[in-house]
Amino acid sequence: MLTYNDIKNNEAIKTYISKADETLIALGYTEHSFAHVTKVAEAVKYILETLGYDEHTIELAQIAAHMHDIGNLINRDEHAQSGAVMAFRILDKLGMDAEDTAVIISAIGNHDEGTGVPVNTVAAALILGDKSDVRRTRVRNSDIASFDIHDRVNYSVESSEIKISDDKKSITLNLVIDARYSSVMDYFEIFMQRMIMCRKAAEKLCLSFKLVMNGQQLL
Repeated sequence: MLTYNDIKNNEAIKTYISKADETLIALGYTEHSFAHVTKVAEAVKYILETLGYDEHTIELAQIAAHMHDIGNLINRDEHAQSGAVMAFRILDKLGMDAEDTAVIISAIGNHDEGTGVPVNTVAAALILGDKSDVRRTRVRNSDIASFDIHDRVNYSVESSEIKISDDKKSITLNLVIDARYSSVMDYFEIFMQRMIMCRKAAEKLCLSFKLVMNGQQLL
C-alpha cells in the first residue's frame, strides 16, 4: 500500500508541487507550496484522528492533502479538477488500488470553494484543513503599501488554530487578527464562501462549525 511518506518523498510529485507554486508566484497568489500542503496534511490528521477514524482513512486524507494543489501547474482556474486528473494518473502509475485512488481524487476534485462539495470523509477533512490555513507567512509581497485584499487578510492573521471541542460536537477556527492590516469585513469579503464550505464539511463529519475572531464568535 502506498503511504503518505511514499507520496511526500516522491520526486515527481515534489516537482509538480514546486512548479505549480511557481505558476502562482507569477500570478501573484499567496504561498501554495510545501509549507501549505504540510499544514493541511497535519490538520486533516488532527481532525480525523481526534474523531476516531482509522489509520487507513487518515493516510488517504494526508495523501490528498499533499497533492491537492498540483492542478495549479496547469491553470489556476478549475485547478481542483485538473489536479484530480493528474493525481489519478500518478497514483494509478504507482500502483494504488482503484478504491483508494477514487477516494483521494474525489477529495482533490472537490476541495475548491467554487465547485467543491464534501462528498466523503476525506474531502470534508481536506476542505477544513485547506481553508483554515490563513497566515502571515503565506504572503509573498514584501511591500505592504501594495497589498491587495488577499495579502492584507493573510498578513493580518497573527495566529490560526482549528480545534475540535472536547465533546466532539463542534470544530472551531480560531483567528487572532491585527486590525491594522485588515478588518473583519475584509475577511468576510473574500472568505465567506470558504467559511460556508467549511460549515458543510463539518456537517459531513457530524460537527458544527464555528469561527472565532479575536475572541468573538462570528459564525
